[in-house]
Amino acid sequence: MTTSDQYTREELHHRQVNMKFYRRSDGLYEVEGHLTDSKSHPFMRQLGQKNLEPGDPVHDIIVRLVIDTDLQVHDVRAIMLATPFGVCRGAQQTLDGLIGLTIAKGWNKKVRDLLGGSKSCTHIMEMLGPMATTAYQGLAPQRIERTNKPENEHLRRAKVDSCYAYSAEREIVARLWPDLARSKQDA
Repeated sequence: MTTSDQYTREELHHRQVNMKFYRRSDGLYEVEGHLTDSKSHPFMRQLGQKNLEPGDPVHDIIVRLVIDTDLQVHDVRAIMLATPFGVCRGAQQTLDGLIGLTIAKGWNKKVRDLLGGSKSCTHIMEMLGPMATTAYQGLAPQRIERTNKPENEHLRRAKVDSCYAYSAEREIVARLWPDLARSKQDA
């Protein structure tokens, strides 16, 4: 494998994805995903009448997901500021099926089932996975507090072996929950 510092590079495309998590004054939370795509050179979109100039967005899409502390979706909206085709903006109206769902195991599959293919916008659908992760991270303080309460052993057990750091064989579990740790010999 070679590193790119051995070669000159010319940027052709720039995708920027930004995720933010907010607490709202009504007690709910909002995850905002913002995706922009732009080209570094003049670009003629299919069916376009004139070139987009370098840096002009091909896509500029904002998605806002309103959730509660249990990660249940209360509302979802998309704002499509720039799209390759005017018809793309119709995808803003395809998201209501997410209302009432809970961000949990199987979220990405549910999103694909509801919004995949010609049912909605691929870029909106792709943002909803990282938005779920952002929601999960945004609620981390509440989740950690709940997990560490003595009556919530089921939450601790669910955390063990959920990722590399939380392996039952690693130091994190041994320090946090010694009763759930196991040695490598036990594996």
